Amino acid sequence: MPSNSNPLGALPARFRRQRILIIGCGDVGLRVAGLLPARANVIALTSSQHRLPELRSKNITPLLGNLDTAATLGRLAGIATHVVHLAPPPNADPQALADPRTKVLLRALRLRSPVRKLVYGSTSGVYGDCQGQWVTETRPVNAATPRGQRRVDAEAQLRWYGRASGVPVHILRIPGIYAPDREGGTPRVRLLKGLPVLAAGDDVYTNHIHADDLARACLAALYRGKPQRITHVSDDTDLKMGDYFDKAADLYGLPRPPRLARADLAAQTPAMQMSFMSESRRLDNQRMKSELRLQLRFPTVCDGLM
Repeated sequence: MPSNSNPLGALPARFRRQRILIIGCGDVGLRVAGLLPARANVIALTSSQHRLPELRSKNITPLLGNLDTAATLGRLAGIATHVVHLAPPPNADPQALADPRTKVLLRALRLRSPVRKLVYGSTSGVYGDCQGQWVTETRPVNAATPRGQRRVDAEAQLRWYGRASGVPVHILRIPGIYAPDREGGTPRVRLLKGLPVLAAGDDVYTNHIHADDLARACLAALYRGKPQRITHVSDDTDLKMGDYFDKAADLYGLPRPPRLARADLAAQTPAMQMSFMSESRRLDNQRMKSELRLQLRFPTVCDGLM
């Protein structure tokens, strides 16, 4: 349930009267809603009738609509003062390079007076492989997969919308999300299956953020984030992927996963999963700390996995 005890500090009284629309109100969206004051008017777009009771039980007003069907989005026009856009691009065509969902959303929002602030949850995959280098928000995008390129397209649409309409748009670039109370939110199942990871010589750096800290970052960006700005939302963990699984195994008292050379692992691993093991980068999170003033509750994965 939404709480008046906000981890970011007291929100301005005017914020409690604003109408916050969450697009893509899944696990993280529900966590965002739970951080808002009880008097805030929280609205969530959903395409499922089955979710209506769940959303209402959390003091969220559900609005039926589908980002894949533009005709169902007419009621979005003028309904909200602030928008948190967490819906991913569709994956029906794995080779598609554009995000039609963001396109129809922005078209619907433009039909009446513009919103006052929009926050978008993107992905650090827009950078592609950075060969383990530290990456700041000023680094040019270089997505190597259609999945990453769809996010680049969504970001470009949102930045154009912000410039054209004057709406402050803040983009969060997000790495792997984890949390023990999130479905598939820890590597425990993978470790129980004994699935292999890359050998040390082939391993890649990976980045993480606890779902609760991500929700707090969304809220911070909504009322502290600079307009037309990009911010990494990543914790302080500095680990390669195999070392991450080793640490998780140690925390859970499970065997560490076997290590395989890249070619051997690729022969028994789905292509999409291997794509995550082909990009190595370390996200600099200083902008998140200095501008959003976010103090992480879970600074490393060791703090948040248990």
